Amino acid sequence: MKLGRRNLLCLAGAAMLVPGPGRAEDYIDLDWADLLPEGETAIPEALRGLIDHDDAPLVSQQPASTGVRGDWNGQIVRLPGFIVPIEYDGTGVTAFILVPYVGACVHVPPPPANQLVFVTTQTPYEAEGLFEAVNVIGMFGVSSISTQLADIGYALSADRIEPYRR
Repeated sequence: MKLGRRNLLCLAGAAMLVPGPGRAEDYIDLDWADLLPEGETAIPEALRGLIDHDDAPLVSQQPASTGVRGDWNGQIVRLPGFIVPIEYDGTGVTAFILVPYVGACVHVPPPPANQLVFVTTQTPYEAEGLFEAVNVIGMFGVSSISTQLADIGYALSADRIEPYRR
């Protein structure tokens, strides 16, 4: 299913309230392991290997998610990751999937839905490419979004996107 701009905005809006500018000063630092249900471990290295693009679509190779965590619903968080662009405004990306490692959803099978975050931003971000690590700060929440690339378990309405820094 191809998502149009209107559908993307409706999905992101339904997933959480849109934070106002300037509210991203205080945030909770999250790591990808924080998004996994209690007792679940990180994604096995075997799922991070390169695949033959002549095979079935990547979404069909996505492992099942064992659930999501609602601990940070409505909270302002900072989460590092890599951008898989979905929607552009000019040369800046306005909707993307934030993924935990390079190539997820593009060159390798997507991680489970609980390891993917659908991000929207009102200010287009001029991404340097798929290998650029970023920090995304904004309101976080559980969501259920399906794209051609993957099923996604979380959404984040970005106040700020910046190059990765610890």
